[in-house]
Amino acid sequence: MPIYEFKCLQCNECFEILVMTNDRAVEMKCSKCGAEEIERIMSCTRHVMSGSGGGGGASTRTRNCSGGSCTTVEIPGPDG
Repeated sequence: MPIYEFKCLQCNECFEILVMTNDRAVEMKCSKCGAEEIERIMSCTRHVMSGSGGGGGASTRTRNCSGGSCTTVEIPGPDG
């Protein structure tokens, strides 16, 4: 279920639209002024990866491989 970000070309309002996989038609208009002249904008992420391994962040492990050295990034999450 992706969330897309848009900018209204009339009032410059930025807003998000959640697209469900079973939705056939999603109302694509400005949430502030109702205009249909919108453009999709690039989304920003707020996730920070940490190489220190502390504080619940991601950790890295470097080892020797046949091609030189390899680094694995371990991201915390559910095991499975």
